[in-house]
Amino acid sequence: QVLILDEPTAGLDPQGRDMLLSQISDYQKKRGNTVLLVSHSMEDIARCADRVLVMNGGKAVMLDTTDKVFAHGRELERMGLRVPQITRIMLDLMDKGFPVHPALTVESALEELRPLLRKGGDRA
Repeated sequence: QVLILDEPTAGLDPQGRDMLLSQISDYQKKRGNTVLLVSHSMEDIARCADRVLVMNGGKAVMLDTTDKVFAHGRELERMGLRVPQITRIMLDLMDKGFPVHPALTVESALEELRPLLRKGGDRA
């Protein structure tokens, strides 16, 4: 009922990583089993996790949905974790006063940016 994977994409090239993550996602959807994925790759986590537990110094410091955890991107970075590049870009825009939210994918970032682009890029 629970599949535990420890760094399953370590050492894989990007194509192999994408293929394996897709297979893991398909497995979870078809079987309905819980998949516990341990990874330092926040890109992998952002792409395939519904909920995230962040450990720091052997202690659980965050447990929430993926979106809510990555909304704390600056905290994650202070812990030494690299948030996805698109999340970092959106956080930088937020820091500059643009009315956007953190995004996990390019697609979700585009959804955030479209209204802003239509208005001519006005800041909050």
